[in-house]
Parts: sequence; structure tokens; C-alpha cells
Amino acid sequence: MSVASALTLIFCLFYFAISIFIVRGLRLTAKDICVAGLIIAITIVLTLILIPLPTGASWSLCAPVPLMLMALVWDKRLAIVAGWVCGVLVIFVSAPWQPVHWAQIFVEHLICFSCLGYAGLFGYKTKGRLILGLLLATVLKTVAHILSGALFFGQYAWEGWGAWGYSLVYNLTQNIPLMLLCCGIVLALPLKTITRAIGKEVAV
Repeated sequence: MSVASALTLIFCLFYFAISIFIVRGLRLTAKDICVAGLIIAITIVLTLILIPLPTGASWSLCAPVPLMLMALVWDKRLAIVAGWVCGVLVIFVSAPWQPVHWAQIFVEHLICFSCLGYAGLFGYKTKGRLILGLLLATVLKTVAHILSGALFFGQYAWEGWGAWGYSLVYNLTQNIPLMLLCCGIVLALPLKTITRAIGKEVAV
């Protein structure tokens, strides 16, 4: 087993174990299903609107924002589950998706979408807790993309670049600026006002 395979396997096992623990006890109401469906639809549409980068990567039109917002003002557990659904559905509607290996779906899709639900892990009672959740979601998404790139897309590395170097540059230039922009948008939103407007209790 290669280093990339071992690291990816360990990361996935820990991630899914923790995520399943977090979503335990989730009971879906009709309203939850409707909200999740709407967020999933918006996320997928934004994911399909791409801005190409010189590296060959691309930025979506702030697709992470709906799931992060859902995690903060509705339910982080539902946001994680909705992220899993998004990850599966994007496979069927995204033309740029390149199937390389069956395990790709777990890293590149199920984790990279559902980890946005971690934005709500600490609530938003204080700015520090809000930023910590957004940072955690950013780190998880970026790490998952880097591992996926090194493991599944090393053959596309630029001449003179190894799989890890290629994946780091490709995914850091893609994910960090996009996630910083998305986090900035979330930080600028009146979360308490939105929470009250949709009839939920203010997060603590």
C-alpha cells in the first residue's frame, strides 16, 4: 500500500466514524426534507457554474455557502447528510467529473461536500466559535481534495512534478481562495436574524 493510499484510508475511516457519530439520532421532519432538498439543489447548480483557473482547476460559484449556512442556522447533522447526497448526485450531473477509481467517490465527493456541515460544529454564539467551525470545514475539504489528487490523479501531474506536488498546488490554489471567499460571505451574513426568520432557535 502506498503512502497516499494509507493516509487516505486513515483519514476516511476517522472522518466517517466521527461524522456518523455526529449525525446519530437525526430525525427528519417534512420541513427538514424540504429544506435539505432546496439546499442540495442550490449547491449542485452552483457547483456546475465554474470559473477556470490557469492550473487546470476551477472555482465554483461559491457552492460551499449553502451547506455551511444550513449547518449554522438549521442543523449541522442535516447539513452533513445533505452533503453526502450532494456528493452522489454531482457524479451524475457534473460533466468535468473524471471517474478513476471506485474509492474516489468517498474522498472526492462524500467527504468534500459533507465536511461543509462541520462549519456549524461549534455554533456561532461568538465570532471565534464561528470562525473555528468555518476553518475546520475548510481544512477538511482541502485535505480531502489533496489526498484525492495525490492518490487518484497523479498521472495528470505536470512534467517534473510528483503526484503530491501537483496535488498540493492544484488543490491549494483551487480550494483556499474559494473557501476564504465563502467563509467571508458567511461571516458577513446576519446569522441570528436568519435563524429567527426561519423559526429556529438561535445557535449557542
